[in-house]
Amino acid sequence: MALHHELDISNQDLSLSPESMGETYGETIRDLKPPASTKWRFGKPNYARVNKAYFDFRSKKHAEGSLEAVVQKLVKNWEVESHHIYDIKQWQTMDVDALKISTNGGETVDAQHMAEVGPYNMLIGDVDGYKASQNTFESANETFSNVFTEGFAWEVLEVFSGPPEVAFKWRHFGKFSGKFIDSNGEEHKGNGKLINVYGACIARVTADLKITDLKVYYDPATQIEPLLTNKHPKEVASCSDSVTVTCHSESDFWK
Repeated sequence: MALHHELDISNQDLSLSPESMGETYGETIRDLKPPASTKWRFGKPNYARVNKAYFDFRSKKHAEGSLEAVVQKLVKNWEVESHHIYDIKQWQTMDVDALKISTNGGETVDAQHMAEVGPYNMLIGDVDGYKASQNTFESANETFSNVFTEGFAWEVLEVFSGPPEVAFKWRHFGKFSGKFIDSNGEEHKGNGKLINVYGACIARVTADLKITDLKVYYDPATQIEPLLTNKHPKEVASCSDSVTVTCHSESDFWK
């Protein structure tokens, strides 16, 4: 996700900058070209900061044209649309009429629901420290922009099967460099640790790589627990330079 406070509501230029595309690092990691009628939800996204986090801390460099590189770019383009373009009719990475999304085998939702509540709320739900039911699309994006002030990046780790049903393992990562206000209103200051969240996904796609079904598997609490620094001061004081969390779901067998 592009940082919320760096969105420019007055800028409706639809061309992603070279920094946002990754070209300044010698790789094109997202290349979405929205339709001319598109309106950015909160303003033009700027991925320069999150891209720096990605290239600084990624664990994999996939060969250009590889299945991993193709899947990774598709998901990064999906993220641009799902976070930053409100009108689902302008989404190109998904077949919005057919789209079904679920987390850990739970309730299935459609494209319009995701557009209304936002990907963060849809995927995290209500866990200790964060309540999706108490947040809007915008407040969720603002919350995690304040947590990961240097960017919360995403990468594909391994792809297990190709189209039409693509199964892959992923990693979400970023430094807790900001602050987190939990669902009880308590503020937790960042400790600078690199937080790693792991999960898996099964995506069904059409012949032209439009997503029709998205099944995500991971433990949402593992994104929130490392942010509750005030609740675990002894653990934070003694932990290493990197906090690693793993998924506890059906995807464990993919580790």
